[in-house]
Amino acid sequence: MGTVAAILLVFVGCCSNVVSLELLVRDFPGCGNIVTFAQFVFIALEGFIFETSFGRKKPAIPVSNYVIMVTMFFTVSVINNYALNFNIAMPLHMIFRSGSLIANMILGIIILKKRYSASKYLSIALISAGIFTCTIMSARQVNVANEGSEEQGFNAFMHWLIGIAMLTFALLMSARMGIFQETLYKQYGKHSKEALFYNHCLPLPGFLLLSTDIYNHCVHFSQSAPVVVPVIGVTMPIMWLYLLINVITQYVCIRGVFILTTECASLTVTLVVTLRKFLSLIFSILYFQNPFTTWHWVGTAVVFIGTLLYTEVWSSVQAALRRPAVKEKKAE
Repeated sequence: MGTVAAILLVFVGCCSNVVSLELLVRDFPGCGNIVTFAQFVFIALEGFIFETSFGRKKPAIPVSNYVIMVTMFFTVSVINNYALNFNIAMPLHMIFRSGSLIANMILGIIILKKRYSASKYLSIALISAGIFTCTIMSARQVNVANEGSEEQGFNAFMHWLIGIAMLTFALLMSARMGIFQETLYKQYGKHSKEALFYNHCLPLPGFLLLSTDIYNHCVHFSQSAPVVVPVIGVTMPIMWLYLLINVITQYVCIRGVFILTTECASLTVTLVVTLRKFLSLIFSILYFQNPFTTWHWVGTAVVFIGTLLYTEVWSSVQAALRRPAVKEKKAE
């Protein structure tokens, strides 16, 4: 599969996934656990069949290392989805998760003793400022939306603050997992498909802790309005249809990113994923009419400018433009 096809998979899969998640969350804000569980089961089943050949293929990386990685991955996935229970709007959720570069840099300096250029520090400062702006504006909206008694407003704000703390923790944990994964790949070589399978298969027993919540949402989903599925003509509850779309598009999204990492440089992958997030954000605001002020737009623009500066897109574009000019001079 070529680069263009992989980019299409990322844009179509990931953007559709965000839309289906928002459709689920709007009706059932606490459905994060059942969504995470369904995604994990689907990807684990696919990996068991096609990656491990029904368990016959031995892992290249010791399972003990995967247990550590999986503990972090499971925690990040559950907390990210569960944070939606705490008055966190989808646009803020997307913007906040775009701050992964900050967490990666901070932990890279502390754990790996890395040093970065001045432009990298500037980009991180811009991303931090953008996320801070959007977070403050969202905090004001929470206060405005709960203008009843002072106690109600305070409780709603504290509820929202817990959600922000959860997203922050998940961001740092995700960055720590990335560093751990990087050290594993250096030692044992890259085995992305294998890691994808074990990251989704090993945590499945952990969902027993969330079984009551998952079961309750199964009941709620089954009681939702029936809808006829296009093409195949089968009738099913609409929430189950949204969940099915979410699971399939999540798989398409992950597969697209995986193919892209094998076809392109890491810079290209980062740029494609960043642009995809930006499109998802705009669609979420326009289609679902999520509240988004001028300051939110300013904060979003600053986040994406910082991300592009971090990935050195500008210098790469300039270098690409210079090459034809250099070739013309040589030809003369």
